[in-house]
Amino acid sequence: MSTDHVMRRVRADEWPAVKELRLLALQDPAAPVAFLETYESAVEEPDSFWQQRTARGAEGSDVAQFVAEAADGRWMGSVTVLVERPDREAVFGGTVEATQGHLVGVFVRPEVRGTGVADALFRAAEEWAFGLEDPYLARLRLFVHENNPRAAAFYRRYGFVPTGNTVPVPGNSGEREVEHVRERG
Repeated sequence: MSTDHVMRRVRADEWPAVKELRLLALQDPAAPVAFLETYESAVEEPDSFWQQRTARGAEGSDVAQFVAEAADGRWMGSVTVLVERPDREAVFGGTVEATQGHLVGVFVRPEVRGTGVADALFRAAEEWAFGLEDPYLARLRLFVHENNPRAAAFYRRYGFVPTGNTVPVPGNSGEREVEHVRERG
């Protein structure tokens, strides 16, 4: 149950755990349609890459990474919020009409799927994002690969709705990512 886990923001010195969980996520059977990175490319990254990535997620005002930590200290899942602003290019290119949060890197270990851990991670991310005053976030969004119905079903259950907007999957001609949004409520 998610009550057995603490949802919290990562700390900069936890980069080895961030790396370990990300590499585990990239080995998940759904990884090819869930992440825009491969295990092979991620495992080659130097420690400095993981240190910088973790520091941004721990301390940044435009990035926050949250983890579900079990009582024994193991990380059971993670989600990252990127703040997108109208004066900057969006994560998937294009323009941003209103300041928004973009959820990426969603992963929950298979053994805790369906226990509420993903919901609790999303609540933590949403609380942080919608708690920002400067910038004020109008909505949250995320993209789901068109061939990832399990993830799309979870996001819909959590209140995200497809907008009808799609973007091509980088490097995969013909495949699309579908935008889903949840308005500030």
